[in-house]
Amino acid sequence: MTSSVLDAWWFAAVCTMGLLEIRNPRVLLTVCTLRFVLVFAIFDIVVQIIETPSANLAAQNVMSSEFLFESGVTKNSNDMTAKVIDLLELADRCEQLRAAGKKIVATNGCFDLLHVGHVRYLQAARALGDLLVIGVNGDRSVRELKGTGRPITSGPDRAEILAALGCVDLVTIFPQVRATQFLAAVRPAVYVKGGDYTADTLDEEERAILNDIGAEIRLIPFETGYSTSALIEQICKSRS
Repeated sequence: MTSSVLDAWWFAAVCTMGLLEIRNPRVLLTVCTLRFVLVFAIFDIVVQIIETPSANLAAQNVMSSEFLFESGVTKNSNDMTAKVIDLLELADRCEQLRAAGKKIVATNGCFDLLHVGHVRYLQAARALGDLLVIGVNGDRSVRELKGTGRPITSGPDRAEILAALGCVDLVTIFPQVRATQFLAAVRPAVYVKGGDYTADTLDEEERAILNDIGAEIRLIPFETGYSTSALIEQICKSRS
């Protein structure tokens, strides 16, 4: 309600009370009481008018936050524990996100000893859609892929470290060497791999499911001079 409208209400009230006082001075006490009640009634109406839009907006924000949280995007982007989920829950959340029109980007890998090359790669991947989902190879599959002595960091720890990144929305650990089941669960709009891959060198099963889903395959070049193997070698040299 505008100040001019409030002024009009107040003027009318004062005039009415004034007429009553002139016609019958003996009702002065009653008139003052009525005036007091009228002022507070108007004040209460104004407060309700002012607060109602804010309350509605707050309620809408809460509903939006709750929907995003239930859909898999956490209320706090730095909430690590809420970001790391199992494959079954991941499939459910991604289905809700797709239904809400979200563009899901997915990638997977070992991510052992996270370095700045990983971080830049993941930031670039996140920029391709509305949220980034990461599949982390379990410890046994990392040993099959990288050899004895790997991983340096356990699967749960690697997942939690990734979840700490602001560009990462959801993380899961899958035990298989290939990411086929992970991709089937996420069904991303965009699938990202590092620059050492090409469309032809992708695993046949993974490529087949991506084609079936209709996912776009994007290759992001690795940052020159950064690799986990080189980092491990440098650490070993420094200790010798």
